[in-house]
Amino acid sequence: MSDQETLSLLERHRQSIDNIDAAVIHMLAERFRQTQAVGELKARSGLPAADPSREARQIERLRQLASSARLDPDFAEKFLAFIIREVIRHHDSIAGRDPR
Repeated sequence: MSDQETLSLLERHRQSIDNIDAAVIHMLAERFRQTQAVGELKARSGLPAADPSREARQIERLRQLASSARLDPDFAEKFLAFIIREVIRHHDSIAGRDPR
């Protein structure tokens, strides 16, 4: 493969990565819009920001999805744990509690 072909192929891969990154950002934005609504509902209802049993189920579900997709389940769990921490922080803030 020539240098020019390599550079062209590299650029196509990078364009695909950029498109995927954009989709991930849009999906995360929608996810946080939904968790914002959940946080408002929890605050109005006096429910706690965290739901450890739901979090455990979600982690297990995401680990299984990651395995099926041939993605490292440990990475998926760490990624989800970060998101969960942010969601709980937002829920605490909505409820007027000091975020963890």
